Amino acid sequence: MNVLTGYIIKEILKGSFVSLLLLLTLFNLFTFSDELKDLGKGSYGLKEIFYYLALTSPTVFYELVPSSALLGSLFILGAMGNNHELIAMRAAGLSIFGIIKAVMSAGIILVIISILVGEFVAPEADRKARTIKVTAQHGQVLMDAKYGLWLREGKKFINVRQILDDGNLADISIYELDAQHRLHQAIHAEQAIFLGNQEWKLEGIRKSEISTQQMLASTENEEIWISSVAPDLLKNTIVNPNNLSLYDLALYIRFLKENHQKSHTFEQAFWGRVVNPLVTFVMLLVSAPFVIGVRRGISTGARMMIGVVIGMGFNILDTTVGHLGLIYNLNPPLIAFLPSLTVFAIALFAIRRVQV
Repeated sequence: MNVLTGYIIKEILKGSFVSLLLLLTLFNLFTFSDELKDLGKGSYGLKEIFYYLALTSPTVFYELVPSSALLGSLFILGAMGNNHELIAMRAAGLSIFGIIKAVMSAGIILVIISILVGEFVAPEADRKARTIKVTAQHGQVLMDAKYGLWLREGKKFINVRQILDDGNLADISIYELDAQHRLHQAIHAEQAIFLGNQEWKLEGIRKSEISTQQMLASTENEEIWISSVAPDLLKNTIVNPNNLSLYDLALYIRFLKENHQKSHTFEQAFWGRVVNPLVTFVMLLVSAPFVIGVRRGISTGARMMIGVVIGMGFNILDTTVGHLGLIYNLNPPLIAFLPSLTVFAIALFAIRRVQV
């Protein structure tokens, strides 16, 4: 049985990686088409576009693993069914449960690779991609850090921790150096409202004037800040759940809670990351009854269509539930697990019917 199990695992992995490569290529082609619209904006050229595609590919890889597992397993198990291999395996003593167990074993390998890429490669690569894009388009020096965006404007260094839905900013720190490159002034504002024409209104200001003789601290309700920083410069580079690892998300959620700020979006992203390995297993499990319980002779195209329909249906369900969770402030773990557990229960029911 070990030989048959090893054969199924190897073929499922092969099919999943081929599907992953095709989906990744297709996704990058669409992204390349979108990025061409910004070609020539600032110094954003073809070289920067290819850098951007290469650096965002690990994030796309991580997100595509469940769909690739579904398509790969449908294709491979379908081919085995059409070639009478599954019948031969069952005649040799390998049960339906044994076949599913082999498929799940392949899933363990896929999940390990996915976690390694998603936690250790994708976050840093995604931050660099966004920095390259925005720096090339706007000609300003950016350093995208884990807990905010650092931007240099002349002798000022600006740190932005949050961007609000209306394009305004929150939790901003501005550090200004003097002619000798020593810290001269430090300003922290609770919020910045964009007025247009390079004008921002800072609110809730704490200011420190620093010199070699003394340091003066003061507070102000509001102040006008003239800056070339524009809302569209920051939209794609501010702290984003997609460019934080699971560990960094946990730290950032704690930071937001300690500072009495809303963390629901990041909590939902955290639990979405936690549940991602389960999604891969669910997708593999879903493929089993559609192959084992469906008659032989179904074309590869039909099986691919089944996979696309299932994958799109799950994504629509997951996205809908996620948006409802954000709108109604529902429990993040429940919202993250509910779609996967629902599909998991349906798959188990289908498998039991096949066994009967």
